Amino acid sequence: MVSKTILDNDIRVISEEIDHVRSISIGAWVEGGSRLENGLNNGMAHFIEHMLFKGTERRSAFDIASAIDSVGGVMNAATGKEMTSFYIKIPDYHLEMAIDLLADIFTGSRFAEEDIDRERSVILQEIRMVEDTPDETIHDFFEGMFWKGHSLGLPILGTKERVESFHRDDLFRFFQAGYGGGNLVLTAAGNLKHRKLTELVRRAFGSLVGRSVREPLESPEARSERAVLRKELEQVHLIVGAPAPSAVSPDRHAAFLLNAVLGGSMSSRLFQEIREKRGLAYDVGSYLMPYRDAGMFGVYAGTDGARVREVLGLIREGLERSGAELLTEKELRSAKELIKGNFLLGMESTDNRMTGLAKNEIYFGRQMTPEEIIERIDAVGCEEIRSLAGRMFRPEALTVAALGPVSEEDLVD
Repeated sequence: MVSKTILDNDIRVISEEIDHVRSISIGAWVEGGSRLENGLNNGMAHFIEHMLFKGTERRSAFDIASAIDSVGGVMNAATGKEMTSFYIKIPDYHLEMAIDLLADIFTGSRFAEEDIDRERSVILQEIRMVEDTPDETIHDFFEGMFWKGHSLGLPILGTKERVESFHRDDLFRFFQAGYGGGNLVLTAAGNLKHRKLTELVRRAFGSLVGRSVREPLESPEARSERAVLRKELEQVHLIVGAPAPSAVSPDRHAAFLLNAVLGGSMSSRLFQEIREKRGLAYDVGSYLMPYRDAGMFGVYAGTDGARVREVLGLIREGLERSGAELLTEKELRSAKELIKGNFLLGMESTDNRMTGLAKNEIYFGRQMTPEEIIERIDAVGCEEIRSLAGRMFRPEALTVAALGPVSEEDLVD
């Protein structure tokens, strides 16, 4: 059963009781992420994610790490475009400790100058690591083109120049403005009682102010471009992208199915055509990146420089075909079973259920039941998918990015 309570300081506490497990997954989700940044403070949300593990008035960084290690638990965090999460998984009898620890990093983090300088160095190394990883670099490059001029196009880690420029006052001001109770959703799934969880959160997070400052979101507009980031590599890394339905769009389930058919699995059209039949790439596949008010569909492939035109031609052909022809009933049935199967198997994880509670609250303001989700997937028909593909994959709407030893001429139709 899923329960929800809104505390006096506006924190939303949502839990699902699963009494046949002995663990609890807990997440503190901050609505925001790198989307709330701009060109001057890009990377700040990610920097703050690091800083909340570096010590509080009550605990050192070692104390924070050892508190979880000593009970066999797991603690981590992740910064995304639209939310930042801090999560813990522990045996069910350590719930009180976990809530106290989460509250401590939100209400008592020191942001000490020496810790900021040390963590700045760590983040700069993280940025360099991404720069040395082509299949990560190409995604940042592509998103910067696709969402050009909008914060969704900024890299989550920030840039070296921005990270080097941050001062304690900048970080603390950003933290105070966006990490209050009004932007915080605390979700938990596992062997717990909602009433006890709520009381623990109320007591531990009571000093957190409810007010959070949020600027109105500016909706992005996708750009259609072609660009190359030249680098001497063994392969050329390609992404072909197009606008897609948002996370709350009525078309989102059709988009999930379209993605599954085109490149979402090893049996998908693009994987079979480009890798299995022709041997043109080792890694090829498609993906969806839905946001609150926009979305992006992408196809990634890594191939030899001499085969770039052929691979791009096959990708474009596959996208065009999906908007011109109906799926076969077998393809539609297989795609539905793939998505439903992944969803239902994922529900066996308390981590996934905790995450689902948060995303449903943040995007929809309510909990969608598994039965409702499956019913909506089953209701999608072939014509709905074909119509969506036709709107998404207009030739003039496609964005193409390449990283490696290739020229822009190779990206032309």
